Amino acid sequence: MFMSYKFEIENLNAWFGSKQVLKQINMKIREKAVTAIIGPSGCGKTTLIRCFNRMHEIVPRAKVSGKVLFNGVDIYDEHVDPVSLRRKIAMVFQKPNPFPMMSIHDNVAAGLKLSGMRDREKLDSIVERSLKMAILWDEVKEDLNKSGVNLSGGQQQRLCIARALAVEPEVMLMDEPCSALDPIATAKIETLIRMLANDYTVVIVTHNMQQAARVSDFTAFLYLGELVEYERTKDIFENPKRELTEKYITGAFG
Repeated sequence: MFMSYKFEIENLNAWFGSKQVLKQINMKIREKAVTAIIGPSGCGKTTLIRCFNRMHEIVPRAKVSGKVLFNGVDIYDEHVDPVSLRRKIAMVFQKPNPFPMMSIHDNVAAGLKLSGMRDREKLDSIVERSLKMAILWDEVKEDLNKSGVNLSGGQQQRLCIARALAVEPEVMLMDEPCSALDPIATAKIETLIRMLANDYTVVIVTHNMQQAARVSDFTAFLYLGELVEYERTKDIFENPKRELTEKYITGAFG
């Protein structure tokens, strides 16, 4: 069966100053699927996905070697504009971060306005579509002019997802998007992640192995900056090839 890959990572290494945090990562990430990155704290999960849209290099003294091919193009090539790249590869962070001085409507429209869109009718249409995709429209449609920070934590996170979707990315990177949320809000985000995989490539970092098992198609296990195992999620959790993977998923450490 033909597999279409959105990312192909080749010999990826990453450092913060002299400390190496990723070591020779090689993996291919399937298009329109959910890939979970699991592993204990400090193993390099967040650094890995930040290398996928060149956010790692924003950190002082951070550096990268190797290749990250996105649609076949190395994103670290000198001709690639990182700002344009990040429009295609959106990121949702651990803590919801709606813009505090903006309404719900303007939060979602922020990226569109930055790119020069001024047509109010078109903006309204995209805001509504994005909020519907984020399963938030019915909860906020009467309150679009109110501040986004007045929403609950789970609603704020879905607002941030809607804001990312508005600029029509190809990839959604999610860094522990449910870690600050209650179980009900988490269930809504997990439902949303599965829906998004119909149209987007989704990569999620999670410390919650049950969540990885519920939402992902593929799972990568990182340990001390190295990729230990990367397989279909069902195989990782039911039939891991590496003893270290089995110990981690059974709670022997981590």
